[in-house]
Amino acid sequence: MNITKPLYRPRRMRRNLAIRQLVQESFFDLNDLICPIFVEENIEEKVEIKTLPGVYRYPEKDLAKEVAELQALGIRYIMPFGISHHKDESGSDTWEENGFLARMIRTIRQTAPEMIIIPDICFCEYTSHGHCGVICDGEVDNDATIENLAKQAVTAARAGADILAPSAMMDGQIRAIREALDAAGFEHVGILAHAIKFSSAFYGPFREAVNSELSGNRNGYQADFANGRQAMIEAALDEEEGADILMVKPGTPYLDLLARLRERTDLPLASYQVGGEYAAIKFAALAGALDEKAVVAETLIGFKRAGADMIVSYYTKEVATWLKNGEISSLSR
Repeated sequence: MNITKPLYRPRRMRRNLAIRQLVQESFFDLNDLICPIFVEENIEEKVEIKTLPGVYRYPEKDLAKEVAELQALGIRYIMPFGISHHKDESGSDTWEENGFLARMIRTIRQTAPEMIIIPDICFCEYTSHGHCGVICDGEVDNDATIENLAKQAVTAARAGADILAPSAMMDGQIRAIREALDAAGFEHVGILAHAIKFSSAFYGPFREAVNSELSGNRNGYQADFANGRQAMIEAALDEEEGADILMVKPGTPYLDLLARLRERTDLPLASYQVGGEYAAIKFAALAGALDEKAVVAETLIGFKRAGADMIVSYYTKEVATWLKNGEISSLSR
């Protein structure tokens, strides 16, 4: 029986490691990763987050030590989240010059002057009700909240932040923050917008991480995960209002939208590998069901292949260790 042999054989470009590396299209290294860190007021020892094994809430007094350790691993980008013990209805501690947010930023800046500080700009960790803004008549008041976000943003910039990451999903928040920063003389401070932040079940572990006291849900202001076209509108508005970077959050379930957004904008794009994504891999690895390093590397490459220029991941510190030890070096140049 005569069978026509294939003219083109893609396997030729996969024949050995050297050839695979020669034609490899997507890469990641430590310069692609942003490291979230949880810092809590008024505790003495670090506390492991049960739903995020290997991730901790660090005492404020130990923040400098942890930042120095991250810097020694080669981590250059950090996203601090504060767990406040001074919560109120509006999250006013976030715009106080000596409030917890400002203190965290100053400590990081003093410890690692070259590190790029990208604080979360929101209120859920600082409000008594756990929502991302001011509650009026049982709902989050959009316009009252963006006024407070603008104040928080200026305070963070004054403390030494390089880029701000507003995540409250309020309409008009990017414009309000950009105008406030410019008016205060912080034209050089960038904005990494949570442009498409879905109301997602994948945030579950984060709620424990920041000790959220949320009552109800955020469906009224976070994006509907069923609506891709609506998500594109959100991103377009943030770009129009002055965002420097656009982020899709969560990551893995929304790679289709990340890829679609990559085709529509020339701005840098970020993806956030959120708590539920981390926990799914970590618990599976602890159970012996997955090769953790291989799966993490595969997911990071997936984000890059879909169009992400940077990735926020709770795996950043572990990945830094693996890269330093050459354990996943074949996936970076």
